[in-house]
Amino acid sequence: MYKIVVYIIFLFSAVTTNAQQSNLLPHGSFKNGDIIFQDLDCGPLCDAIESVTAGYKGMHLSHIPIVEITNGSIQVIEAIGNIVHKTPIDTFLNRIVDSNGKPKIIIGRLKSSYLKLLPKALAFCNKQLGKPYDDAFLPDNDKYYCSELLYDAFKYANRGKDFFFLQPMTFKDKITNDYFPAWINYFKALNMKIPEGIEGCNPAGIANDKKIRMLN
Repeated sequence: MYKIVVYIIFLFSAVTTNAQQSNLLPHGSFKNGDIIFQDLDCGPLCDAIESVTAGYKGMHLSHIPIVEITNGSIQVIEAIGNIVHKTPIDTFLNRIVDSNGKPKIIIGRLKSSYLKLLPKALAFCNKQLGKPYDDAFLPDNDKYYCSELLYDAFKYANRGKDFFFLQPMTFKDKITNDYFPAWINYFKALNMKIPEGIEGCNPAGIANDKKIRMLN
């Protein structure tokens, strides 16, 4: 959902790609338009993101791309790092693995009545390739964070009507009602006010949407 730790993650995935190859999910596990929910395990900011919305079946979720299959080639379109870009599926799966070398993901698939939206949603995502990452988490700025890309894509495919839904964002600890120190430092570095209360979305919120069927 954000880029601060992404360079470390990319370095890690480059080192482990060959070592973890045997633990990847079979490519046949994926279909065009699948939505993948990933636990990035990237420290305090991921912890803060994951604490805002209850995880799915106890799994914490902090990143979300969409699968695109073209001529047998499987990639994900994702907003991570500096820009919206495509990542080969094996590179993505190896980004973060558990102690057994298994990718820390959940695969989501739209229920059958909504599959007709996928061509336009994917076309929208492709048009955003190269757009800057939205490190400020602000709407309508021609930038995207991970779940914002999916929200806008399916809204476009749904003829301008919300498909997933926005909620007021919070950067506060639900127990103490204080801002997480990680977010204070993050937005201080951007020289901007914390956008508390501005509408947005996150991976766990989309994971809980009843229009998606979880496969694992």
